Amino acid sequence: MQKVLLVVQVISGVLLMITILLQQKGEGLSGVFGGDTGGSYQTKRGIEKSLYYATIALSVVFFGAAVLKLLY
Repeated sequence: MQKVLLVVQVISGVLLMITILLQQKGEGLSGVFGGDTGGSYQTKRGIEKSLYYATIALSVVFFGAAVLKLLY
């Protein structure tokens, strides 16, 4: 069981890093330092929305495997 959870955690961790890096950055850190973000609200569409949901799902799998690994 430990080995299966370890494999699940490693694979989900790598995929999580890939989905995070593929997401569009926009203005980067300029908003942190007081830069103008444009003042408009943008919705996620297409592949950006899919990456967003994949990131959420992979993070749930990653942390779920970590918790299960602690319990067993």
